[in-house]
Amino acid sequence: MDSLLTEKDIEEALSAAYAHAVAASAGYVVATRNFDRDGVDLTIEVGDTFRPKIDVQLKATINLDPVGEVFRYPLRQRNYDLLRIETQTPRILVVLKLPQNRGDWLTLTPENLILRNCAYWTALVGSPATDNESSTTIDIPVKNSFDTKSLKELMEKSRTGSLR
Repeated sequence: MDSLLTEKDIEEALSAAYAHAVAASAGYVVATRNFDRDGVDLTIEVGDTFRPKIDVQLKATINLDPVGEVFRYPLRQRNYDLLRIETQTPRILVVLKLPQNRGDWLTLTPENLILRNCAYWTALVGSPATDNESSTTIDIPVKNSFDTKSLKELMEKSRTGSLR
């Protein structure tokens, strides 16, 4: 195989492409980080008054099945701790749910570019500290799809300081 990317690298790249597409659809700017030293993969910025931003940690997985009204997702402890702290720029976690079969992740035709399935977001600021060393399982509401409409709503909450 001539691929230089691991499966995890490909998942990461697809989650970034998804976030970029949603932000572009909303008319927002995306700034990517060269190094993930603070639990942030990219920042989404808007214009108008106050110039709100949202910092985003991206993840992707084939193992995101709903349990009632939430997805249960094991988040590395480092990421959990960095996302739960109070920061000037609000932070969210965006998790892309990928199909089990890698061949179904992305479809390209002359008429379509299809990235399956959907991404979901949650904000962890204010979540409690844990004694866990490797990971903490979090709940991501099924209703929190990360799409153009929800991103615009999140940005308005960032603008007003209510994204907590």
